[in-house]
Amino acid sequence: VQLQASGGGLVQAGGSLRLSCVASGIRFSINFVGWYRQAPGKERELVARISSGGNPIYADSVQGRFNISVDNAKNTVYLQMNSLKPEDTAVYYCAAIFFGSPRYWGQGTQVTVSS
Repeated sequence: VQLQASGGGLVQAGGSLRLSCVASGIRFSINFVGWYRQAPGKERELVARISSGGNPIYADSVQGRFNISVDNAKNTVYLQMNSLKPEDTAVYYCAAIFFGSPRYWGQGTQVTVSS
């Protein structure tokens, strides 16, 4: 199983980015998948996840600003991030989730939001 994340970068506060994560060896259509992030000196935290049925959940800190979606035909999960804040700065990881826990991780993509 391989997950390849991309789309990070440097953006000003209030801007937008879209992260992508394409998978091989696993089907997002039958698994939960999520995005996590880890800021310097902090623990990795869940940002958003979505079930195979398409029901998303979000961390309170990103609710209303971020949107997770899956394109089953492309086996790709996206994280659309709007109204970005400096506190969103972190390395973002996609993960395939089994029985409520992430099992496979992507390599991470850096998101930096300047004030």
